[in-house]
Amino acid sequence: MRRVLFLLLVGLAGLAVLIALGSWQLRRLDWKQTMLADIDSRIAGAPQALPAEPDPERDRYLPVAVSGAMAGEELHVLVSVKMVGPGYRVIAPFVTDEGRRILVDRGFIPTTAKQDRRETGPMRVEGNLHWPDEIDGYTPAPDRNGNIWFARDVPAMAAELGTEPVLLIARAPTGPGITPLPVDSAGIPNDHLQYAITWFGLALVWAAMTSLFLWRGRARKKG
Repeated sequence: MRRVLFLLLVGLAGLAVLIALGSWQLRRLDWKQTMLADIDSRIAGAPQALPAEPDPERDRYLPVAVSGAMAGEELHVLVSVKMVGPGYRVIAPFVTDEGRRILVDRGFIPTTAKQDRRETGPMRVEGNLHWPDEIDGYTPAPDRNGNIWFARDVPAMAAELGTEPVLLIARAPTGPGITPLPVDSAGIPNDHLQYAITWFGLALVWAAMTSLFLWRGRARKKG
């Protein structure tokens, strides 16, 4: 009897923990969906003036419009676009009418267009401010001789091009031959539903195994 009671208590405790973890992931799912909806709404908002002192947390995804001139220097970030293939993001300095110098992510070019000349000079750019989190311990150092970067490292790129550490990602074309890669929430992970299914699945297995052990215990006692 004590063995059966012990197995029952362990089974119920484990089941309660697994169900609680699954329920927590469902709450996290609701929170993440609300957050993503807020981000999408913010991204698609009407463009504003460039803040005097952009903040990486407060102003992330802020829609901004600037007028000025696109400079000719470029940094190329190696990327791959689905159904297109490898290419580069073109990061260029932009001098605003107020004299500020910021980074603009102009968009995607194929590898064959790396040496092409691109439109520069006066233009208006609309997009979203962003400080991408793409750097980790495995990111290679940029190949400065070949002008190939492997991530958008805003502070390093700003130092390289002599700009403020501010990146505006264009959401409309800034010249022929460049395809904008505007900001969206698709790259923000949202795996909470899968986690919830995993925990509830484990709870089901735990309940089945507990029932099996209890049944075997009773069967041995009767035998």
